[in-house]
Amino acid sequence: MDTGIRILWLLAGLISVAIGIVGLILPLLPTTPFLLVAAFAFARSSSRLNNWLREHRSFGPSITNWHRDGSIDRRAKRIAIIVILMTPVITWLFGAPLWIIACQLVVLSAAAAFILTRPLPSEGHRE
Repeated sequence: MDTGIRILWLLAGLISVAIGIVGLILPLLPTTPFLLVAAFAFARSSSRLNNWLREHRSFGPSITNWHRDGSIDRRAKRIAIIVILMTPVITWLFGAPLWIIACQLVVLSAAAAFILTRPLPSEGHRE
């Protein structure tokens, strides 16, 4: 692969990890999709970073579950739904206009439906 393309994939992976880490703190910013993008990018740019991400104690199991069978473990689903439920409440407490809360409800409802319809990891692969 061309070195310039590998550098672009590496930058995409690093930026995705950074955004994913910020997502651990900010309630509306998801972590897992950015980590999946990072895994995709690192697989094309850096075997060392790809291995680090896949073997990471916190991030690795979610990435493995998703790549293996598109599953999300019960704990991750629970946390995601709690954050989804809290986000409009926090937004309302900060005094945001109702149209913003309505937009959040639409987007977050779609996200919740997606999360809840993903399978749990198969019995032998539960984290």
